[in-house]
Amino acid sequence: MPDTQQLNDLVTQVRRDIVRMVHKVNSGHPGGSLGCTEFFVALYNEVMELNDGFDMDGTGEDLFFLSNGHISPIFYSVLARKGYFPVDELNTFRLIDSRLQGHPTTHEGLPGVRVSSGSLGQGMSVAIGAALAKKLNKDNHLVFSLHGDGELQEGQNWEAIMYAAGNKVDNLIATIDYNGQQIDGATDDVLPMGDLKAKFKAFGWDVMEIEKGNDLEAVIAGLNEAKSRTGKGKPVCVLLHTIMGHGVDFMMGTHAWHGKAPNDEQLEQALAQNAETLGDY
Repeated sequence: MPDTQQLNDLVTQVRRDIVRMVHKVNSGHPGGSLGCTEFFVALYNEVMELNDGFDMDGTGEDLFFLSNGHISPIFYSVLARKGYFPVDELNTFRLIDSRLQGHPTTHEGLPGVRVSSGSLGQGMSVAIGAALAKKLNKDNHLVFSLHGDGELQEGQNWEAIMYAAGNKVDNLIATIDYNGQQIDGATDDVLPMGDLKAKFKAFGWDVMEIEKGNDLEAVIAGLNEAKSRTGKGKPVCVLLHTIMGHGVDFMMGTHAWHGKAPNDEQLEQALAQNAETLGDY
């Protein structure tokens, strides 16, 4: 069993990293990052099988692709805390010539990042391609991906979703951050997507839900359940119910903090709600 206290301490520290990074440059996307903290901590510390070190091929290990690349603060924090690069490099977030750009890029060779992302709708296709490559290479490891719910309004997703089922890409676990919010408002107000569970099932996927997406133990259990469903002829979709801005009370449940940085006073409020655990950078 995982050391849940240690992992929950990491969740708290990562939330501190997120708000401090975005505040420092008065730019970035804290809402979705905070909402997905438990997911990233679980994925990188309990769920994925990872090699020591990093190379772009990713042979003999599980792979992860972040499709909704605007939530880069959470991605960078967890990668740094996992040892992919120095934690103090988080100080360079969104600065000119930094490896930690607002959306993940590959041209500077940041360990842990295998694809540039942030142009929404493309990550599903990339993840499917990587999963097929593993099959061709007879590599039995899995490919994980994360997508925003509002991102599914992009049509390319559904071509890819159809393709994955039609070609039995059953080594893929695609998670949807199901928080009901996007940059312009609630997803139901911008463009209702109906019953996502029914849609993925109709497209031939095995679909499961994690109702408590901000409960670390529930996320770990749910992702391990998803792993147990791979290799059975269908790609796996996880609908992860999260709260945008979770962990900072004034950011929770609203699209207002999708892409807005806290001011000095708001930063102190956010940090006060997430006591330091592992040491700030």
